[in-house]
Amino acid sequence: MIDLHTHTIFSDGELIPSELVRRAEVLGYTAIGITDHADYTNIEHILACVSKVKYLEDVLDIRVLVGVELTHVPPQKIGPLAALARRLGAEIVVVHGETPVEPVRPGTNRAALEARVDILAHPGFITLEEAELARENNVCLEITSRYGHNITNGHVVRMAKLAGAKMVVDTDSHAPRDLINSERAIEIAVGAGLAREEATAIVKQHAIIKRG
Repeated sequence: MIDLHTHTIFSDGELIPSELVRRAEVLGYTAIGITDHADYTNIEHILACVSKVKYLEDVLDIRVLVGVELTHVPPQKIGPLAALARRLGAEIVVVHGETPVEPVRPGTNRAALEARVDILAHPGFITLEEAELARENNVCLEITSRYGHNITNGHVVRMAKLAGAKMVVDTDSHAPRDLINSERAIEIAVGAGLAREEATAIVKQHAIIKRG
């Protein structure tokens, strides 16, 4: 299992990074991204603190990627903040997409895609044009197991397939109960409309890990 969208106590998660990583390892994760909610007010603090979790790679059989999820950032500020995140050492940059269950500003999806972030998280009712931009800019569209955000998974899959955009399955974990295993990730992707063979390929050959 590879999951590149999770949260710790450095935003609104329940676990410290070490506990999150260990729980993920027990479930068979081979890689995990810690991507706490960030904007201009806390990005330096998050990356400075969470980056220390890399010490676990010396003793645990799991790859840990340190990043951020840019959240409720005005669209015109997303590009500069994503660039700042990279300069501060973020290995993965996620943007909180225009989910139908939160008042994310219109234009966020497009701004994230134009900024060439790694993952557009739970992008809601993403348009075909935006999905095509995701393909062109090599941005992965997220199929999520997160309650509420996952109600548009089927639409995201349809748009991604029409556009030929890459997809990833992530949990958006905030608590221990949110972590899943590979089989559950495949079930979620199948439930979103993918054939089992397609779902298995997406889960087992995570696009970002493969390209990284």
